Amino acid sequence: MDSDEPKRVLDPEHDTDALKALTHPLRIQLLGLLRQDGPATASELAVRTGESSASTSYHLRVLAKYAFIGEAEHRDGRERRWRALHTVTSWSNEAMEASEAGRAFVSLARRRQLEHLEMSLARHEADMAAGRFGQEWVEPSGISDLMPRLTAESLTELWDTVTRKLEELTARDAEDPRAEHVMLLTAGLPLAPHDRGDTGREDAS
Repeated sequence: MDSDEPKRVLDPEHDTDALKALTHPLRIQLLGLLRQDGPATASELAVRTGESSASTSYHLRVLAKYAFIGEAEHRDGRERRWRALHTVTSWSNEAMEASEAGRAFVSLARRRQLEHLEMSLARHEADMAAGRFGQEWVEPSGISDLMPRLTAESLTELWDTVTRKLEELTARDAEDPRAEHVMLLTAGLPLAPHDRGDTGREDAS
């Protein structure tokens, strides 16, 4: 993946227009494809998404306007090629929670991630069935839905630990020809008991 910086951090106070630009489902999909598969033209992305070239071209220009993508080296002079400028988009949940627009964006982004997981699962199963990966990938591949009891502090520590370890392993495997793209979706969503009231406290018995 060709990018200038590893992370684009969105600030809901200063990046209002950029947030609005990224709430369109097709733009999120286009940005994801450029990050995952590398530079592409509007026509190439139209084929992958099932959209028209005019549609993908328009939405790519919007992403470029707000510095999510930029022009890539052209293979020829006929059509503009685009590349992602960052490997990931990040934000502060606390900052986003302060506004309706921020909350809407986070909700949309999370649901898009779930859609990405579903598509990735189908693609993974097809790749394994077709023998595109060796037997060494069978055992480590999978999805976990554990439900541990943690404090907010412990969940924060878990996120930090996972992030540091992933950065370490990604750097270690950067030049290894055996490395492949791995769809890694992590979630930490506290769930209240069914009998908990609106106050956020357990009902008295």
